[in-house]
Amino acid sequence: MPIVRLDKVSLSYGLKPLLDHVDLQIRRGERVCLLGRNGEGKSSLLRLVNRESVPDSGEVWVRPGARIATLAQEVAAGSEQTVVEIVRGGTTHAEDWQADLEVDQVVARLGLDRDAPLSALSGGWRRRTMLGRALVSAPDLLLLDEPTNHLDIEAITWLEEMMLEFAGALLFISHDRAFVRRLATRIVELDRGQLRVWPGGYDDYVVQKQAALEVEAKHAALFDKKLAQEEAWIRQGVEARRTRNEGRVRALKALRIERSERRERIGQIDVRVQDAAPSGKLVFEAEHVTRSFDGKPIIADFSARIMRGDRIGIIGPNGCGKSTLIKLLVGELEPTSGSIRRGTNLKAAYFDQQRDQLDETASIMDNVTGGSGDSIVIDGRARHVSGYLRDFLFPPERLQAPVTMLSGGERNRLLLARLFAQPSNLLIMDEPTNDLDVETLDLLEELVANYEGTLLLVSHDRAFLDNVVTSTLVFEGDGRVNEYVGGYSDWLRQRRALARAPAARAPTAATTSAAARSAPAGAATAIPPKARRLSYKDQRELDALPGKIQLLEEEQRGLQAAIADPELFRQSPDRAAAALQRLERLARELEAAYARWDSLESGRSGAA
Repeated sequence: MPIVRLDKVSLSYGLKPLLDHVDLQIRRGERVCLLGRNGEGKSSLLRLVNRESVPDSGEVWVRPGARIATLAQEVAAGSEQTVVEIVRGGTTHAEDWQADLEVDQVVARLGLDRDAPLSALSGGWRRRTMLGRALVSAPDLLLLDEPTNHLDIEAITWLEEMMLEFAGALLFISHDRAFVRRLATRIVELDRGQLRVWPGGYDDYVVQKQAALEVEAKHAALFDKKLAQEEAWIRQGVEARRTRNEGRVRALKALRIERSERRERIGQIDVRVQDAAPSGKLVFEAEHVTRSFDGKPIIADFSARIMRGDRIGIIGPNGCGKSTLIKLLVGELEPTSGSIRRGTNLKAAYFDQQRDQLDETASIMDNVTGGSGDSIVIDGRARHVSGYLRDFLFPPERLQAPVTMLSGGERNRLLLARLFAQPSNLLIMDEPTNDLDVETLDLLEELVANYEGTLLLVSHDRAFLDNVVTSTLVFEGDGRVNEYVGGYSDWLRQRRALARAPAARAPTAATTSAAARSAPAGAATAIPPKARRLSYKDQRELDALPGKIQLLEEEQRGLQAAIADPELFRQSPDRAAAALQRLERLARELEAAYARWDSLESGRSGAA
């Protein structure tokens, strides 16, 4: 029996039909990805399933007793309730100990500050909190609308693992291609009011969709050719009209009706970058740069050289200092110590993930022209802003609308239009893929990959990084920023290789067992450029680390076994709380031990 079923459901807003007599069933264990262009009605469909709205016609049936939880695309600022109070509000258990256990596990896994008020959190952390509230309810059907927006890669990976283990059904909207590839058991596309089910995974969908579009285009061309021939026939002279075939006239009328009812696909944005004169060969050179806040190094002893034409990805957890690194490079911040040399003739274009460059009180048109008229200069020639913005799918009748009326995807398109209206040879993009649909993502990806200037890209979109960048700067804890060749997947492979390398040289079984694990984020360390011999003290520390790690892991396993017993929470809640706190500390101690072990082993191998 399905958990939810849509039968001949229709929904319209104004004159635009979003859903036109659609059918859909979702069963337990399915992970259904809902794809479609921005504005097609995907979020509206989720609201129907969640009973937040009702269809114009048709039926939305939900199995009696089924629990549905949702994470909306936009998350409100919230109240003065703390994170743990908000997450706990999603539980369904009457027993306090069971609810506390579920809440503590979800809060810890999402890395939330349990005592922080929601109003004090950024948009990304509010989103994590509301995600925790949805997950802790153990729903039969979980609805996720762009769940990876504003999450860092570590949180996205954790979410993937949790969704793979989730026993209920999942209906989610996402334009994160790596996320969809890993999770979706079925692709459903909303296109011009119709739902179409595509068998197989995401890559199968891409191939089949392209073939279907080509067939559709051929059929439309043949139809239009026949209609044109019949229109020419009906307009013939008097003699032709005398011999007119009435059946043919009726057929022409039917063709006209069919053509008027045909819904055309939304166009693709026409994006290209205006290239400025080339910059100097050297773009940035950082030497032993450190930037500290309140005495704590956000970036420590960073050195790198970025040359003209490099495409650099910047990876790291939220709040680690990625934006700080960019500001240091371009001169918006000065280093606490060290130096940064900047190349000549740099003309930067900057895409800001917070969209701070958009004037909320101004119109769409004025945000591109700066309020200086109705034309802009593109490739040295004046062009009317109406035609330029049409390339970014903004129709002329909307140009005077304020930015506050735009969706997240539309705001990103407007920011791209503003960005590409200026010549550049240095493109800085901070999370450009949020809220963009798959087709726009593909176009942006192609444009950035072919950009002739230098690219600095901050992104949590793993597929985008893999397809665009030539090297990555990775924040790996304690202010360390290390450089790796290639994109996200290349970095993962290199990090695993670094984690495995000490195991091949380890003298004990305990060392071999510990090193076989993939090091946690922040534990991998690039091999130092210069060999050094370990001091007597460091060598003794290195010899003791395998035994220390083994003891920590044994304690961790024991505590995990203890908290798995519900009697502990019922009979001794204080002991249970202490066990959970110790587990959190153990995770940090193990991470630090692995990082220290890798560092010492690398130093010893370099000296060997």
